Amino acid sequence: MTVWVLGQPPAVVNTVVYGKVPPGRKMTDQLSAKDWLDQGLKTLAERGFTALKAEPLAKAMGVSRGSFYWHFADIGAFHAAILKHWREVAAEQIIANLEAASDNHDRLPLLLRQAFGGKLALENAVRTWATVDPAARSAVQAIDRRRLGYVESMLRASGLSPGVARARAQIFYWAFVGFARSDKPLARARRRAVLDELLRMASR
Repeated sequence: MTVWVLGQPPAVVNTVVYGKVPPGRKMTDQLSAKDWLDQGLKTLAERGFTALKAEPLAKAMGVSRGSFYWHFADIGAFHAAILKHWREVAAEQIIANLEAASDNHDRLPLLLRQAFGGKLALENAVRTWATVDPAARSAVQAIDRRRLGYVESMLRASGLSPGVARARAQIFYWAFVGFARSDKPLARARRRAVLDELLRMASR
């Protein structure tokens, strides 16, 4: 994905200035916009939205800031691209994988297992960002609508009435958001019990 490409490249865009090169990358390789966005999501999950700045990101990737500004006009443009990339990996890719890998009856149980079985540091970080930033809040609201609509469509396809499907989708989603935002992780046995109950609800 090309985002806010500016001008012509200087002779060396990603000069290594911090004494290290990312694993698997040669010093002469040029970083892509996706490289920056992937690093941005990693940093966001680990350190929060205040760490999404050119200098610390460049240092983490072992390059100069020139590569960053080759792909992004400014930090605001980078933040907008990060939020778009988050939606792609946290909603669109998941939905596409579910559609490709399973039939309609298996998709919701598979989605619930994935949602409640993994680490949700990135989800929590974006939602924290959304409490102080209008653009992040808009991105969260958009992904909430997308996910809710998809879960509701699966429930309706299973035979539930529109009203019941909408209510049950909301219950599942509230459970997911609460799980993501909780600062007291459930013990494995309790998480398993919650997931089992959600799966029973999904199968009725």
